[in-house]
Amino acid sequence: MAVDDLNHHLIAVGVGVGEDAATAHCGLRTLVRNMAQLVVSLGILVAADKLVEQAFAAASIKFPSALFAMFCVFALLLLLPPSLANGFMAFFDPATVFIHRWLPLFFVPSLVVLPLAVRDVSPASALKILFITFGGWFASLVVAGYTALSVRRIVKTQLIPAEPMKRPSPFGPLEFWAWAAVFVASFAVAYVSPTALGTTATTCLPFLLASTVFGYILGSRLPSGVKKVLHPIICCALSADLAAVAYGYLSRSGVDAVLGDYLTESPSNPGAGDILMGFLGSVIISFAFSMFKQRKLVRRHAAEIFTSIAVASTFSLYSTAILGRVVELEPILTISILPRCITVALALRVVSLFEGVNTSVTAAVVVLTGLIGANFAQAVMDKLRLKDPIARGIGTASSAHGLGTAAVSAKEPEALPFCAIAYALTGVVASLFCTLPAIRHSLVFIAGDASASQTQHISY
Repeated sequence: MAVDDLNHHLIAVGVGVGEDAATAHCGLRTLVRNMAQLVVSLGILVAADKLVEQAFAAASIKFPSALFAMFCVFALLLLLPPSLANGFMAFFDPATVFIHRWLPLFFVPSLVVLPLAVRDVSPASALKILFITFGGWFASLVVAGYTALSVRRIVKTQLIPAEPMKRPSPFGPLEFWAWAAVFVASFAVAYVSPTALGTTATTCLPFLLASTVFGYILGSRLPSGVKKVLHPIICCALSADLAAVAYGYLSRSGVDAVLGDYLTESPSNPGAGDILMGFLGSVIISFAFSMFKQRKLVRRHAAEIFTSIAVASTFSLYSTAILGRVVELEPILTISILPRCITVALALRVVSLFEGVNTSVTAAVVVLTGLIGANFAQAVMDKLRLKDPIARGIGTASSAHGLGTAAVSAKEPEALPFCAIAYALTGVVASLFCTLPAIRHSLVFIAGDASASQTQHISY
């Protein structure tokens, strides 16, 4: 009996080992398949963005190319049979989750190189910009929230549950230490041989990219109380700047040279910032998927959503121009901060329609607006007695874009769908407004005098 028991035990162990091996093999195969789907789906979005951008550039079309691509994807989803549209959405789901998870990284580069961009901005102008940012955010929140609430009272449409939205997975210890190791190794290589990968920009790219990603992961893992003071985006930018300062000091090249290599704006010699900002067009295209997923909600509450967003977008653009004129901010700086309430991905596209703007100031003001909304939007709406989920969602996103949306999603899931819709549509509507020459000319005229407007050679 003992021998039989031993044989049975060995057979059981063998079966168990075999099952474990089969499970591991299946898990590995699933991982490889998921990674392949992510690479292909994300690659298609990036490639589509670049192809449309090149086509628009060749045709001298000033309309934001990524916005056009987004409309094309959204129209395609609407025209496809439901089964094909759902399959299309499922195929690009890994790409949209990836974009959502890493979104802040894609507009951080402008913050990282901000020290180079603000040297010509006087302290007085900086204070005026801060005043416009804080005051404009509050006014935009009030206008968007009460507009939505007023329309809600008129149409009296009953609120229904929205489609569930996927949340990106949190960052784990493996990612944290992996990026830390990449930073240390690539920093050492760049220090030993500054042109090991061809140019200083490409050699610095790995450790500057790693420092940016590492800072974002570190900031995301901080306690919620600390995040209110040191937001992951700020932590991310500081991490990259500290890496640039350290390398500039040790290599004796200077921090300015390293920051110049971080964002070269040269396709033939890209830096870490250029790689990250290369995803901004894909971010805009991905809005098509979120809007399509919530199409029933958009259709049901179209009056509240589109009226509020149209009013809020118009108010945000013109109030910024008027405030800039009132406080006598330089016209070019006023124009640079016009899209303060829309996501950086579209804000940079909007200001590109004007010439001579400071895009780093644009990005900084947009991020600052988002940080203000993330920290104070809910408390302000409570004081204003804005309790309706639609009004809270639209008010938050129309005044503080993605960062405000992220803050609301943690505490108010019923408002999140309207945040997501308004987050995308506010940028889309504001961008469409600014493609109209009459609106652009009027904004330039309000922002400054005739001599300032003459510097803006605005055309399609």
